Amino acid sequence: MIQLFLAATLGAMLVILILLFRTPLRKLVIMGLDRLKRGRGPLVVKTVGAVLLAMMSVTVYNIVDIQRRPIEAINPTDQILLARNMLEASFMGFLLFLSLMIDRLHYYIRELEKLRKTMDAAKKQNRGMEDAKSDGSDGLKVLGDEISSLKTKVKQLESECETTEKEVKAAEANVVALNGQSEGLLMEYDRLLEENQNFRNQLQSIDQNLSHSDSKKNT
Repeated sequence: MIQLFLAATLGAMLVILILLFRTPLRKLVIMGLDRLKRGRGPLVVKTVGAVLLAMMSVTVYNIVDIQRRPIEAINPTDQILLARNMLEASFMGFLLFLSLMIDRLHYYIRELEKLRKTMDAAKKQNRGMEDAKSDGSDGLKVLGDEISSLKTKVKQLESECETTEKEVKAAEANVVALNGQSEGLLMEYDRLLEENQNFRNQLQSIDQNLSHSDSKKNT
């Protein structure tokens, strides 16, 4: 039994050393402990721990029983049994303590891995937000440039509209002036027609008078 407890204790110490340092074996040990804690693994581990605790209790009881005896009643065989029981109890207690250490180390390593993953995810999210902010600032700059260019275009269009309005007003004034001139020309044309008609009438009257005078002379 002592050799078995010694081998188990050395194995537990080796597992603890592997868990303390980052080596390729650490991942294998963690994977093995993960599988051990799945399914019926925890029940088996608890059963083994309970058996060890019961054996240690019995061994401690035997040690106390031997120590309570008087010195004269203790023979060499009892002394050998006492030493053996003390050694077995020490190994069992130390093995239980190392098992608890392995369980806690495995738990904290897993928690650290989860925290690292969450930290990495938070860092990636923070970087994504910073990139989005930078992209947004670049987009805002582009939008600002576009808005300023649009404002300048609007001002140019407003000035062009003002010039065209002025040209339209000037054209309307010219049209009004031309209309006035055309009306004056029409009136002048009508006057000239009337005068021409009057001249024609006068000429006809003169011709008629001359024709009457010639007819009288002939008679």
